Amino acid sequence: MTVHIPGALRSYTKQKSEVEAEGRTLSEVLSSLDRRHPGLRFRIVTEQDTIRAHIRIFINEEQTRDLSAALRPGDQIHIICALSGG
Repeated sequence: MTVHIPGALRSYTKQKSEVEAEGRTLSEVLSSLDRRHPGLRFRIVTEQDTIRAHIRIFINEEQTRDLSAALRPGDQIHIICALSGG
């Protein structure tokens, strides 16, 4: 399935905005990504295995914070990083 990578995390994917990954759950997909792009999962998931507060993940067009969310072949995953500053 296709995972859309935000600009802030593209240094992990050699500046690719889209990468392919495998998995039956969101957690498996993020682990698959981390095997190919070391360090990426840590920027998305905390040590307590929750999605970081400033990260939003959409499966197709539905937001989820559940790492056990089931995925189907052909799903689109969008990772969004919140911006802050003043």
